[in-house]
Amino acid sequence: MESVAEISSFYNNKRVFITGHTGFKGTWLTRILMMFGADVVGYSLEPPTNPSLFNQTRTGNQIHSVIGDVRDRAKLTTVMQEARPDIVLHLAAQPIVRTSYKEPVLTYETNVMGTVNVLEAVREVKSIRSVVNVTTDKVYLNREREAGYREDEELCGYDPYSNSKSCSELVTYSYRNSFFADKSAPAISTARSGNVIGGGDYAADRIIPDCIRAVEQGQPIMLRNPNSTRPYQHVLECLRGYLILAQKQYLDKTITGAYNFGPDDESCVTTGELATLFCDKWGDGVYWESKKELFPPPYEATFLKLDNTKAKKILNWFPKWDIKIAVEKTIEWEKAVKKGISAAEITDNQIKEYLIYLYE
Repeated sequence: MESVAEISSFYNNKRVFITGHTGFKGTWLTRILMMFGADVVGYSLEPPTNPSLFNQTRTGNQIHSVIGDVRDRAKLTTVMQEARPDIVLHLAAQPIVRTSYKEPVLTYETNVMGTVNVLEAVREVKSIRSVVNVTTDKVYLNREREAGYREDEELCGYDPYSNSKSCSELVTYSYRNSFFADKSAPAISTARSGNVIGGGDYAADRIIPDCIRAVEQGQPIMLRNPNSTRPYQHVLECLRGYLILAQKQYLDKTITGAYNFGPDDESCVTTGELATLFCDKWGDGVYWESKKELFPPPYEATFLKLDNTKAKKILNWFPKWDIKIAVEKTIEWEKAVKKGISAAEITDNQIKEYLIYLYE
């Protein structure tokens, strides 16, 4: 793997445009790029939760942050033209499965037409050389099998969120072949990551935030499906994958395509196993219960894993923090903030620790 100095040197003074920068993943990504010396412009709606990691870290005061909707193609294009980025990282999305059942139109408008609008804006900005569209591990036709899904397998997400992300993949594929095929065009790829955890995630219907909310309320953790298996990983793992992909295709357009950034098999655990790890690491006698009857349908897949062989072979990306470390670092972040340490300080310290651990 390349050194911290090499990846940091690449991003130093690069102009990077991030959609969805006010979200959980977007804030962590922005702070990594700030640390590398990148010139970051963010375009996003207001933070989707209150509290939010974006506001806790005061990240909006440290970059050029524009509040806007990816469904507004005219505004998005104008902001991107003014930014003249070298690299575009598209993270803006409606990311919650259960919300997608309640608001399918919003989900498709944001996740499908939002992608169209980003790629249309890219067509208007000649400075761009690398684009990564971040989708999800849920884009595949889920056959409830134990083997991980490969990038060349069928795309057909079941629920509106997953399906909209499958559509986003197809939109990207079409645009890459239709409008960005010549050598002078930007390199465009998609990134499919596992279920991420980390400090500062306040979203509803996500396992670790739900665990923390239960602890704060002095209640047992209620799990709706403790036997479901997911490819859990720390947020820094997939973000490193996005940055490596954006860097390497910037330098070599022939590697464009779809890439899985998921954990190795030992970190693909059931929700119950993840909750047990959380309880053990948190301490104080916290525990979980299975209360599926408290959570009415919609449908959710039981088994999902990603095959990360391609990212290892082509990008030289390897998972480093396993699920135990991921849970430990998430709890460390939460407890540090509760003790009065600033969210920006603990976030940046964990990024530095991760980079040191990665390349030691």
